[in-house]
Amino acid sequence: MLRLFWPRVQALLLSLGLVLSVNGVSLVARAADLPTALSHLATSDFGELEQAIAEVAETGTPEAAKVIEALAAQKLVFSATAKQVFIKSGDDLLDAATGTKVAAPPADIEAIRVNNRIRRAIEAASGTLTLASPDPAKRLIAADSAYKVHDAKALAPIEAALARESDAGVKAALGQARAAILAFDVSAPDAKRIDAVDMLKTHANQETSALLRAIPADTSPALKSSINTAITAIESHLQLLAYAQNIWFGLSLGSVLLLAAIGLAITFGVMGIINMAHGEMVMLGAYTVYVVQEYIFRPHFPAYFGWSLPLSIPLAFLVAALAGIVIERGIIRFLYGRPLETLLATWGVSLILQQAVRTTFGANNREVGAPSYMSGSFDFLGLQITYGRLFIVGFALATFFALLFVLKATSFGLKMRAVTQNRKM
Repeated sequence: MLRLFWPRVQALLLSLGLVLSVNGVSLVARAADLPTALSHLATSDFGELEQAIAEVAETGTPEAAKVIEALAAQKLVFSATAKQVFIKSGDDLLDAATGTKVAAPPADIEAIRVNNRIRRAIEAASGTLTLASPDPAKRLIAADSAYKVHDAKALAPIEAALARESDAGVKAALGQARAAILAFDVSAPDAKRIDAVDMLKTHANQETSALLRAIPADTSPALKSSINTAITAIESHLQLLAYAQNIWFGLSLGSVLLLAAIGLAITFGVMGIINMAHGEMVMLGAYTVYVVQEYIFRPHFPAYFGWSLPLSIPLAFLVAALAGIVIERGIIRFLYGRPLETLLATWGVSLILQQAVRTTFGANNREVGAPSYMSGSFDFLGLQITYGRLFIVGFALATFFALLFVLKATSFGLKMRAVTQNRKM
């Protein structure tokens, strides 16, 4: 029986042995590559150091990542005679390859110097090491780093990462990084560089424009024309985005003015009063929000600060309404039918309210804190939309449509419109 199956067993063992030997050689070679690359770091020559950093990054080991981090933090030292590299950890020296403490370090220890050239190499190496990270966010950071550095040595790792990448966002970033590298690679064919410039053009922002302008001037006419066309297209796109951004800022500011204008229109239309203190009504509402946040939520309920705005907005309307009732009962009711006198009287009221607020809260502006859900921004077709401005526009529209509903669909609104159209009746 053994003789019958022995040839098959031999074949299986041979195949397994070949696989193990191949993988073993690969692993041993990979492990051996790191000490060799680290020995090349033991130099004061910036050119050799730059090459050694790339070699360390190519090993792709966790130890290599620690070495690059230590080099970036200027905690890497070397011995020229022993051709060894160490990491400073407090008063101790750790072997860069193994991470173990060195009991008797060599006498000729000196720090590895870092200049701008080496910093660029470190940045490129960090990107190479994180391209294989299981975390998409880290891979995206690595792709952005490779895009900014656009080092030709990173082309092979970028292409390898691009081939295995499954995340759409990271893949797009890797494609841009590859295009940036090819655009600057003077050894690449013009056709590839032109395609790379066309791809960069789709990523229209100031950074890409600056990147294209930095491409060496001694290029072929075709490539130079492609670069100029791309820069022109990007600048035109950025100009349109600037216009759109200004329109958005105008809408968010205009929505606040819309609320104020609605109040003025209703007051004048229904009561015939030119209210010069209307801006101070808005001011009282704003200071109500400030008081609720500063004197209630921050000292007593900091964990519930997110609720401060939803609770203080109705209170702001209430405070402004009470102030309006006091002004109407105390002053305005005696001046109906005399619009110029109401103008003068409400102007005096506005001065009184302004001085009262200055006396109470001081002359400096007071900050109203934005809850976490109103902080930050998001990108929409290249526009930066802040959640705060979006909330302002949405709140103004909601208030406007609520008022429209009251005026059009309720008996109270019907009476208001009747008075506005025919006061004598």
